[in-house]
Amino acid sequence: MIGKLFYLAAGAALGGYAVHRVNRARRALAPGGLAARVEGRVSEYRGALREFNEDLADEVRAREAELAERYAPKRGRALPSGRREPD
Repeated sequence: MIGKLFYLAAGAALGGYAVHRVNRARRALAPGGLAARVEGRVSEYRGALREFNEDLADEVRAREAELAERYAPKRGRALPSGRREPD
């Protein structure tokens, strides 16, 4: 008798869990669930792209400053044509 009650309780728990999982899968595959998942992914990608653009802009500014420092003509320095820059 106790064995039968154990199997009845285990079956009820397993059935409840299965119904819960099926309902969760049904909600996830419904149009609203799909839209929510896509919206979440898009917002994640949008944030990652924003961070990438910020990092890229910082690196471009740093590289431009480095190149400007290296190649910008300095006062009093001879120009390639042999003339001197005015002070």
